[in-house]
Amino acid sequence: MTTRAGELTEYRRKRDFTRTSEPAGGGRKKSPKLAYVIQKHAASRLHFDLRLELDGVMKSWAVPKGPSLDPSVKRLAIHVEDHPIEYNAFEGTIPEDEYGGGTVMVWDTGSYTSAGGEDDPEEALRQGYRKGDFKFVLRGKRLKGSWVLVRTRGWGGRKEQWLLIKHRDDEADASSDPVAEHPTSAKSGRTMEEIADGRPPKRSRKRGPKR
Repeated sequence: MTTRAGELTEYRRKRDFTRTSEPAGGGRKKSPKLAYVIQKHAASRLHFDLRLELDGVMKSWAVPKGPSLDPSVKRLAIHVEDHPIEYNAFEGTIPEDEYGGGTVMVWDTGSYTSAGGEDDPEEALRQGYRKGDFKFVLRGKRLKGSWVLVRTRGWGGRKEQWLLIKHRDDEADASSDPVAEHPTSAKSGRTMEEIADGRPPKRSRKRGPKR
């Protein structure tokens, strides 16, 4: 299934692709596994963008304080426009005078699935999203386990508000702060400052052959 152009109308309307290096989208097919990404975004206010692939686009929420592994913590998540799947790889700086101007980091990346083990997990996710009770399991480099997004108000409005909550499972940890513990990119190993300065990605260290 390819991205349907109409789903990205709002995304494209807000951006001038002759000025920003963000992808226009529409050229990538559905992933073998449903894609997941969180991008750290230093726009007018620092926040984290949670994106979950559904129906050929990335459903997106701006999470001002980022994710918490504490099940008792409910993090505000503001639903924003759908993004193209190609956006998952975007890491760089959006010009200040463009929409969302600021530095973007790929903070976590991986795949996700439904939390219930249904015969058709994507349909279960679709129904949960529509109902505003969106349960899912993350399989990222940094975040894993069961989560839920709960819609609180503003269905269909400009500022639709949800809550991001970690379920109680083996991955929950009230003593851990993933935002503070992971200040660098899951993709390039760079800090926000290094991305803004245009420094090259850091190479992972490989062990040499044993002698």
